[in-house]
Amino acid sequence: MSEFFDRSRAKIDKIIETGPLTFMEVCGTHTVSIFRSGLRTLLPAGLRLLSGPGCPVCVTDQSEIEAVLDLADKDCIIATYGDMTRVPGESGSLLDRRARGARVEVVTSAIQSLSIAQKNPNSEVMFLGVGFETTSPATAVTIKEAYRRDIRNFSVLSLHKTVPPVLRALCARPGLNIDGFLLPGNVIVISGEEQYAFLAKLGKAAVAAGFEPEEIMAALTELSRQAACKDYKLCSYRLRDVPRGGNETARRVMDEVFETCGAVWRGLGLIEGSGLRIREEYLRFDAALKFDIEYKENKDTGCQCGEVLSGLLTPPECKLFGSACTPQSPVGPCMVSGEGTCGAWYRFNR
Repeated sequence: MSEFFDRSRAKIDKIIETGPLTFMEVCGTHTVSIFRSGLRTLLPAGLRLLSGPGCPVCVTDQSEIEAVLDLADKDCIIATYGDMTRVPGESGSLLDRRARGARVEVVTSAIQSLSIAQKNPNSEVMFLGVGFETTSPATAVTIKEAYRRDIRNFSVLSLHKTVPPVLRALCARPGLNIDGFLLPGNVIVISGEEQYAFLAKLGKAAVAAGFEPEEIMAALTELSRQAACKDYKLCSYRLRDVPRGGNETARRVMDEVFETCGAVWRGLGLIEGSGLRIREEYLRFDAALKFDIEYKENKDTGCQCGEVLSGLLTPPECKLFGSACTPQSPVGPCMVSGEGTCGAWYRFNR
């Protein structure tokens, strides 16, 4: 296996003799895998890796975090994935709220929130729907099941987002010179490759990969080749067979329950067509309508997660990194999440 990495390194070395290259790994799991496997130490200095907006917890806007915290102060059970409980707001996190008596339940799947609703018929239960194409089908199935069972005390705050629109926004961002994107294979398993064909038309290298070091190294080698030769074509490096068209069943249930809308991304602002809101047929499960949720203007905490997610900064360039902001006392979500860039840099690259 070491021979494979040596050969790949030699190929990249030869390619970047003509000039340095910058690639963005879109998914936070790629970021963590690259650090954990030591791949960064194998890459030549002329190949720069940036971490992008691929962590669903991290890209959730602060105004949405504050709205959820306000809801936790009311007589409402919040069901959420674990990482979301530690994201700090102006007056603490969901974990802090639970310590003070708020009803916050950690779930590992969306469907578990329905069981909570049925066990607590006299309380409202709100599931916090975050994630990209990998988790939104499960939320859609949960909403359909709530409809089938006629569960009235259940709702979903859909903060789900889709990946292609944010990549298009990044390509148009002034001053952000990215030669190509390392795309998350787990997202393309759902969406299919066709939705990313626009990257080649914009002159960007694009390769989807799984999370094994060999897959990532092969993808980085191909990205380097595409960028140097200007031979842009989306391809995939995964050790397991994946249908190029994606998962039609998952997309079908997403399209039935959700419709696209504009969504606010931390550090990137409003991106049209990048969000998923609940369709009219299922609107009684829309927590934003049920609780008349308002999103307030954010206060500046000094956190620069937005700049990190946009590829404008690396975590050590943030003035709070490693001092005021640590995994034990996070200021922003990029230090909280297991897929967060700041957390990965703190654990593996200090």
